[in-house]
This record gives sequence, structure tokens and C-alpha cells, in this order.
Amino acid sequence: MQSNDLATSVEDHALEAVPAENRKGWLSLSWSTVGIVTTLVQLFIGALTTFVAGLPIALAAGLFVAVVGALLGWGVGHVAYRTGLSSTVLSRQHGFGRKGSILIAAVFGFLIIGFLALENVLLYKGFLFYLNLPDTMMHRVIIYGLLTLAWVLITAFGFNLVSRVSSWTVVAFLGVLAYMMYDVIASSGHSLPEVLSFGSQVPGEALAALGAQSDFGKFAFCVNVMLGSAGALALIDADLGRYARSSRDIGVAAVLGNLFMDVVMLAVGGIVMYAGMDALIDYYVTTGMTREAAQAAAVQSPDSVAGAFIVFGGIIGTLLMVLAQSKAQVLNVYSASLSLSNLFDAGFGWRPGRLAFVVLANVLALLMLAGSILEWFNTFVTVLGVLTTSFAGIIVADYFVVRRLLPDVFGRDAARADFNWAGIVTCVLAFVLAHYVLSGWMPVQFFVSITVSLVVYPVLRLAGARRLCAQARFE
Repeated sequence: MQSNDLATSVEDHALEAVPAENRKGWLSLSWSTVGIVTTLVQLFIGALTTFVAGLPIALAAGLFVAVVGALLGWGVGHVAYRTGLSSTVLSRQHGFGRKGSILIAAVFGFLIIGFLALENVLLYKGFLFYLNLPDTMMHRVIIYGLLTLAWVLITAFGFNLVSRVSSWTVVAFLGVLAYMMYDVIASSGHSLPEVLSFGSQVPGEALAALGAQSDFGKFAFCVNVMLGSAGALALIDADLGRYARSSRDIGVAAVLGNLFMDVVMLAVGGIVMYAGMDALIDYYVTTGMTREAAQAAAVQSPDSVAGAFIVFGGIIGTLLMVLAQSKAQVLNVYSASLSLSNLFDAGFGWRPGRLAFVVLANVLALLMLAGSILEWFNTFVTVLGVLTTSFAGIIVADYFVVRRLLPDVFGRDAARADFNWAGIVTCVLAFVLAHYVLSGWMPVQFFVSITVSLVVYPVLRLAGARRLCAQARFE
């Protein structure tokens, strides 16, 4: 009996519906949605967007993305709650077809594994920084090896352990973060009104290169940067929403996750880096950097966030770094393993079990590090944001529009179709229009991608209703 329970825990209903007796309330789900976004990466995104746009404009963009992300997250999470399936598996029935779901599994899997690799780098750099170690192959093997082993062991045993890890660490993380923000502001010499209203910190030439010279240009830049994470979180909401007891439970979890990611972490990341910038630059200079190099390192690299919390917090800051990344890594591996399970099942009919994909996700993250693919990944965060929000929009349009108009016809068709070409064509069209054709006219690429997904998909899908109805009558 215990052996069967362990096998069920490890497999965690990766390719099947979560049964009613395993469902959870909003608090249990929220530990995970908040836990996966309260990270050093999100603090860096907060520092980046606020330094480009200034805190008021960046916060306005963050509120906008939080509303959009919460609505998408609730929409996809509601579908997961009703079906009991993860984001990539439910896309077989809603929007893409069995083999068509390979597209969403591959893109979402790449995005999540990319975050897994990036945040492994931040932990690695933080350990080197704190212990004053050189970057050698031996240190890479030891540190990355231990981190990978930890993620595999914790994530292997399913949602319950993942949720417990998140609940323990989120509370500690937020407490240490609040203390450090107060300490940095108090010792900075800046007044509170100045800290809460600082403007752009980036030279005009750099703003021109980013297309962020006007207020709307700055707003668009912030939205495009943040939507990569928001699109991913919407699909993660589905991976977690399959465990929800009600639509309200996943709705609350989606709202909290987006508020923490796009408002709280943005504000904290920007304020701490702005208030502590002089002290951080001074510290880098003491390590032998020129002041110009120290300024560039402090502003432009995600490593600077890890450095800031170690410099300002000492052992408490180091603890913060480990807690912030550990809980997110466990959740990243969890969602990546679900995507890979669907990818290999739909593509090759291979079902070795979720544990194999927990290991594979970590191996792929290590390969990204070895191949320096993270530089390419960071460049295309906006691209991945357009694609993931399009995926979420198509799933929502299929469930709330198409299925309610013709539930019988499309229910049968989705259950047997390898490819839902309406969803695939809509996704490609949304991406091409948003990222290439209309980007000059509408720099906020999300507006185009979500509009195309919500409008074009139902039109294409319903246009095939006559053919599908004729087939149904014939059968």
C-alpha cells in the first residue's frame, strides 16, 4: 500500500485528471503562485524596468500586466480546475489537438527550463560572491551538481511537498525582504518621497536604443519585459489550478501571484537598487573594478541583485538569496516536468514516468548553461511572452466561446483530432502580427497577440462547424 502511495505521489497525475479528493483550497495554491515569482530574477526585472521608465511609469505598467495576467491565469486555471489537467495536457482538448499540444509543451517547457537555468546561475554567482571563490570548473561541478540533486529530490514527490516547501520559504523570504528594504532606505540618505518617485536612471542614448524615449515608449518597454513572466505564470496557474477545489480558489491564487510579481517585486527591486546603488558601486570598486565598470555591473546584470542582498544583508542577505531561489526552482522543475511529460507522450507515445522528466528538465538546464544559451534566452523573453499569452488566449477562447456555442460538435472533434489547425494557425498569425508586422504601430505586442487569439480563433474554429456537423450527422 505504501509503495502504491509513493508511486502515485511521484507520478502526480502528470497525464491524467487530478481526483476530487486531492483538491486544495486557495491558500495552498497561493503559496505556490506567490512562491514562484518572489525571486531574484523578478527583483532584477523590477530594477531594470524602474531604471528605464522611472518608478511611477513602471508601477503603472506593472498594475496593467498584473490585471491582464490575473485574468489570463484565472481563465486558464478555471479550465484546469474543470478538467483536472495540466496546462499542456488540457491544450489537447482546448485549442491545439493531441499532437498540436507539442507546440505549447515545447515553448512553455523551454521558457520554464530557461528560468530554471538562469536562477541556477544566480545562486551559483551568489555563492561565489559570498564565499569569495573563483569561477572554476570544479566549483561549477560541485555547486551545480548539489543544486540539481536538491531540485530533483524535492520535486520528485509531487505537489504536496512542493506546496509545503513554498509555504515555509515564502514567509521567511518576505520577512527578510521587508527588513532589508527598510535598512537600505534608512541608510541611503534619500528621503522616502524621493525613493517612491524616482525617474529614469538610464542615459538618453540608451533609452533611444530601447525605443523608450516617450512616456508611452517606456510603458511599452516595461509591459513587453514583464509579459514574458506573466504568460508563463498563466500556464503555471493551470498546472496548479488542476488541484483547485473551486474556480474561486485558483482565481485568488492567480491574483496574488500576479500582484506579487508585477507590483510588489517590481517596487521592491527598483527601490532597493535605487536606494542602495551608491553603496553597491562603492563595494564593487573596493574589489578592484573601475567606477565605470562597477556602475555597469550594478545596473545591467542580474548578478547585481544577488550581490546587493549579500552586501547589504550579510548572512541574512545570503539566506534570502537561497530561500528566494530554492522555492522558485522547485516550482520551475515541477512545471517543466509536466510539460515534458506531455511533449514526449504526444510526440512519441513515451511514458517513462514524471520522475524521468524531473531529471531531464534539470539536465537540459545544465546544457543551457554549458552552451551559453541563456544569452539567447534573455534576448527572446519578449518573444516567449507573446507566444505564451497567445496560448492562454486560445485556450480561454476555446473553452468560454467555442465550446459554449457548439459543445457537442467540438467536444467530439477535440477528443479525436491530432491537430486543431484553427489554434495552430491563430498562434502563428498572432505571433507574426504582434512581433513583426504591427510592432512599429503597436509596441505593446501583447495587445495584438491577445486580440488575435481571442477574435481570430473562434472565427476559424466556428467556420469549420458546417463540415464538423455534416461529419457528425453522417456518423
